[in-house]
Amino acid sequence: MRELEARTAALAEELAELREEMAASPPAGQQIETLRIAVDRANQTANSARRSADEWRNTRAVTHLAGYAAAGYASQDNGADSFDVANFNPIFHFQYADRVLWESELEVEVEEDGSTGVALEYSAINIFVNDYLTFGAGKFVSPIGNFRQNIHPAWINKLPSAPPGFGHDGAAPLAEVGFQLRGGLPIGDRSKVTYTGYVGNGPKLEGEDGELHGVDTDGFTGDPDDEKVVGGRLTLLPVPSLEIGVSGAFGDAAVVENDGLDFEGDPARDYEVLGADFSYRWHTLDLRGEYVQQDIGDAAGSIVPEGGKWETWYLQGAYQFAEAKWEGVLRYTDFDSPHPDQTQEQWSVGLNYLLTPNAILKLGYEFNDGLAGEETDEDRWLLQVAYGY
Repeated sequence: MRELEARTAALAEELAELREEMAASPPAGQQIETLRIAVDRANQTANSARRSADEWRNTRAVTHLAGYAAAGYASQDNGADSFDVANFNPIFHFQYADRVLWESELEVEVEEDGSTGVALEYSAINIFVNDYLTFGAGKFVSPIGNFRQNIHPAWINKLPSAPPGFGHDGAAPLAEVGFQLRGGLPIGDRSKVTYTGYVGNGPKLEGEDGELHGVDTDGFTGDPDDEKVVGGRLTLLPVPSLEIGVSGAFGDAAVVENDGLDFEGDPARDYEVLGADFSYRWHTLDLRGEYVQQDIGDAAGSIVPEGGKWETWYLQGAYQFAEAKWEGVLRYTDFDSPHPDQTQEQWSVGLNYLLTPNAILKLGYEFNDGLAGEETDEDRWLLQVAYGY
């Protein structure tokens, strides 16, 4: 900004000198026209520089960079082990006054083959209608449940892994592209309700060997079945430390991929999501749980006529020991899938050390019970460090 101010002052001096020169010895004809052009250009440049300097003084526009990063190591009891996590997620915010907020998150990670994967987690423009309602448009994290939209970042999640069923091809939707309305209302002095409603393009279905293989909910700008999904979440906080939520969505979906190849023209079928969650905090004790299911209906005449249900739930408790930086975590998860190789029951225990309020070192062990011979049946150690900024 100082450079712009200096530039503006220099141009102003140059303009004054030109005017003095014209006043002292007025040239004639072509010389007058040339000087006028030079004066006009100098004046335009000075005004442009002044406007640029004023923009930097505008405190109504705020830019903010946040995000998190994680690195991890996994060792299965069958002997397979690797440093399997190296990623960072920058989050960008740009807000103008109390009217508009744009927010976006990128996920940048190292793939198994050493390449770098980049994905857009979300990018949405939010308009603050009033104190109780915000309108959003773009790609946003699915409002269904609590884990995906609030807990899944590595520096917030108290264990090195997500509960089974809360990832890709699981029971919990990940993201959506569309419109949403969010807000909250106070009830008395200590209670409040929050609400979210949305409409979006919905998921895409994947078929394999004549069966419904998975539900892709990454959020898409295309809608092959031309039918939208409508959903939302309603929560009640009777006291600030307790939150109880219910979620749901309904619409249609269609198979767009079969045996790894793109597929068109498959009939639409019913798509439903149901969920419930709670969280409670008392001093350094943190308790939470969540249930969610995705139900895909049958479709006669489809290349994959039979539907399926993906269902999962978990309970988790965490306790930070007095004023120490150590924290113990215990979580149980039961994930049911139409495919036996995905179904999994898991106990996960963890011990965390809080390096700072936003940096955490996590050691965890998973007792996994799945189909024999599959990764879902392999117990494993996990070590992770995560940092939020």
